[in-house]
Amino acid sequence: MRKLIITKNEANQRLDKYLSKYLKESTKSFLYKMMRKKNILLNDKKAQGNEKLQVGDEISLYMRDETIEKFKGERIPQVTIGNSQFKNWILFEDDNILVLNKPYGVLSQKSKPEDVSVVEMFIAYLLEEGKLTETELESFTPGICNRLDRNTSGIIVAGKSLQGLQKMNELFKSREIKKYYLCLVKGVVRERGELRGSLTKDERSNKVKVSTHGKEAIETHYEPIGVSKEVSLLRVHLITGKTHQIRAHLASIGHPIIGDFKYGNEKVNQMYKEKYHLKHQLLHAFMLEFPSMEGEFQNLNKRQMKAPIPQIFKKVTEEIQWQHGIQEDLEVRD
Repeated sequence: MRKLIITKNEANQRLDKYLSKYLKESTKSFLYKMMRKKNILLNDKKAQGNEKLQVGDEISLYMRDETIEKFKGERIPQVTIGNSQFKNWILFEDDNILVLNKPYGVLSQKSKPEDVSVVEMFIAYLLEEGKLTETELESFTPGICNRLDRNTSGIIVAGKSLQGLQKMNELFKSREIKKYYLCLVKGVVRERGELRGSLTKDERSNKVKVSTHGKEAIETHYEPIGVSKEVSLLRVHLITGKTHQIRAHLASIGHPIIGDFKYGNEKVNQMYKEKYHLKHQLLHAFMLEFPSMEGEFQNLNKRQMKAPIPQIFKKVTEEIQWQHGIQEDLEVRD
């Protein structure tokens, strides 16, 4: 028999969902059978599975240890990534969330088992700092709430607690958190604009195409904050948030992002590669605006968070001869 005590990071979820995480190799039918037979009790009472867990609730598993370990599956491997680098990326942290400035070249989430992404580094940081235990990790996995392409830098929000993860996911899904990007594009853009359409993805090339047809509409707003004879610096408000949305949208109107070797202009990209050794797109998620928030999230109420731009982005923009000024709009880089 094993007893489990519900902590803050495990509360406010249904009992059956908690059990599915803890005994992840079992089936739901098996879990409900165990509850019907009273082999799984909640606070020493028969459970239905739909009960919402509270801090301090006690779950009793009347099973052999061998059975429990079998259904728990493989233990989460020890994360051995040092956290000194990760610490330098942190912009904000409280009990529920962490906001960081992801460098280009780093995956938001792993795509292959051997990958190391922001998620693994985040968990390693929490473990090494004593903000999460391996026991808690068996039933709750902290995670990120928004994703950026590997070669896009900027703000990522991560949930430290179950409440933080749920709340941030909810706000991103409802688009109540406003997302702003900076990007350097080919050509002269003098007017603000709005782009709409739908994206169709080619799985083989991992590339999307913009179409005026399709069920799911995407929306991108942009405005120039710097204009030269050859390039423009845009401030982009991402209304929706689909894979490669900004990159594909801007390329579709003849203003691909500098350094974007998937959607960009080969000749222009080669020029910047030779001059600056640029190997990634100059696209940076530089600001988030939070909505009105209360209670446990009061400290995020209407808060604006900015992420300094990478050094190479800074260097490129400083050497461009701008026809129209950008200085005050780029204060985020300092």
